[in-house]
Amino acid sequence: MITAPPAPSFPALVDLASASFGAHVLGCSNEFFAEAANLLTPTPAIFEPDRYTERGKWMDGWESRRRRSVGEDWCVIQLGVRGQLRALNLDTSHFLGNHAPLARVDACHCPDARSLDALPGPDADQWFPVLEQSALAPGSHNLFTITEARPITHLRLTITPDGGVARLRAMGRVIPSWDRQPDQAVHPDLAGGDVDLAALRNGGRALACSDMFFAPMNNLIAPGRSTYMGGGWETRRKRGPGHDWILLELGAPGSLRLIEVDTGHFHGNHAQRCSLWGVHAPGARLADLLGQDRSHGGWHEVLPPSSIAADRWQRIFAEHPLGPDRREFISELEARGPFTHVRLETFPDGGVARLRTYGQPEKPDQPDEGEGAAS
Repeated sequence: MITAPPAPSFPALVDLASASFGAHVLGCSNEFFAEAANLLTPTPAIFEPDRYTERGKWMDGWESRRRRSVGEDWCVIQLGVRGQLRALNLDTSHFLGNHAPLARVDACHCPDARSLDALPGPDADQWFPVLEQSALAPGSHNLFTITEARPITHLRLTITPDGGVARLRAMGRVIPSWDRQPDQAVHPDLAGGDVDLAALRNGGRALACSDMFFAPMNNLIAPGRSTYMGGGWETRRKRGPGHDWILLELGAPGSLRLIEVDTGHFHGNHAQRCSLWGVHAPGARLADLLGQDRSHGGWHEVLPPSSIAADRWQRIFAEHPLGPDRREFISELEARGPFTHVRLETFPDGGVARLRTYGQPEKPDQPDEGEGAAS
């Protein structure tokens, strides 16, 4: 089995079209050789040289039959979350003599449309271009920056005339909906209107961390529980002084009620202890959020002086012991906010699968559909 090379990283963005977010294909013109749902698989595409099906070579992607008449193939995707698109990756990994040579992408904002029939037709005014027809290289990550700022809920990928695309990555910023009710089964201390303020689905972002050698930092706030060890955030073994940390921006400023720290699937490598800090600093620069006492040494010695005084960071809870492969719920908090950012500190190193920060958001004004300030 051959795995595609890693996709280019967009640290401040998330894949709005990932199946892990709940994105799914509503329909396509043809998927004779390979199903369109493969476009949304979160893992890199693979290639198995000797694998065939009754219809031909098995491919990990979307592949239509060879066209023998004038036309194009298309696929319509409902995003897992509403968001603003900033970049596209039309990945043709492993598609060499059979890749789609040309592609374009249109989008619409139809939050109530959950089926192909509920969407406007392809020529309706609700659809607008986000990527004009562009050439695709075979076996490559084809990257495009997007300037369209309107919120979107659906994408329509059109390939000309036919062929294969392994993955579609729609990188952007989440525009959260704050009308979700909490899952009371999570913990009895949750109240009406409580949401996970740090969740990727709610617009939270991992901004920086001390280390992410074994797994990326955004895993910490990904949807659902981790399903395997690589689905969480794990640092390398520390061989010197200090401890690990990760800085998160909340989807909206808010006050906290309950914290969940989940070490699912981490057994002999989970973080031994953790603590959580918060600050209310809207619009703060990353360097200011990272600035610490220079006596800590390391790269903090060369950072410009921070505009955020050290005492503005409030301890949400002190060092708390963690066990292997389990969920810890912490409701006795020293500070509850409101906060815009939180910093999880883990001692001395290791893995944490998920961090959940349940609380009440300060609801922002909802933007008009034509505005681009909802990020």
